[in-house]
Formats: sequence, structure tokens, C-alpha cells
Amino acid sequence: MTMAGLTTHILDTHGGVPAAGVAITLRRLTQGTAEILVETFSNADGRTDAPLLTPEATVPGIYEIDFAIGPYFRSRGVPLPDPAFLEVVTVRFGLADTARHWHVPLNVSPYGYTTYRGS
Repeated sequence: MTMAGLTTHILDTHGGVPAAGVAITLRRLTQGTAEILVETFSNADGRTDAPLLTPEATVPGIYEIDFAIGPYFRSRGVPLPDPAFLEVVTVRFGLADTARHWHVPLNVSPYGYTTYRGS
């Protein structure tokens, strides 16, 4: 049985490694306001040490995850223009079924990214 809640991970496709030390912010959007729920960093595996949302905290709605990838690439010595093409990647998504597990991975380079509904 899969545990409900929300998780993420970040893969650095430029370096071919998990993206460690990326600042991550999770917000829930309601009636035009954005409530910050979590501010954390990715670990050595490119994941967070704890789920972004526990099963008990997961409610239907619209969410956003900000991934601060500009600072991450600078910390790895990757030359970026000023301003960087991608400073922060924001993924906005909806959660409808709170009984299932939600996973939002990010594959990222200095000039592009992909995301999908993971498992």
C-alpha cells in the first residue's frame, strides 16, 4: 500500500547527479492568496528529508513548488548569465485525490526543465 502525501526530488541533468542543496518552497493557493506550507532544502539524494505534505496535511487544492535552481548551479560553479535564464522554477499543480501519494520530480539544467506526475 502506498502512503498518501506529497514528495519531490530534483535531478541535475547538466551534471548527471541528484541536485543537493536546492531551496524548496511549497505553497497552497486559496482565493488569490499563497500560504507557505514548507521551506526546506534537497538532501544529497536530491530529495527532502521528510515529505512536503504528510497524509494528514494533504487537502485538495492548487499548490506551487518553487525550486531555487539558479543558486544551486552557481554553487556548483556552473557559469550562468546575469540574470540567469532559470533562477527559480515554479511548478503549479492540483491535488484532487488526497488518498493517494503525489510525487512531483524535477529534471533540470541551467536552460530547461521537465516535470511530471511521478509515483
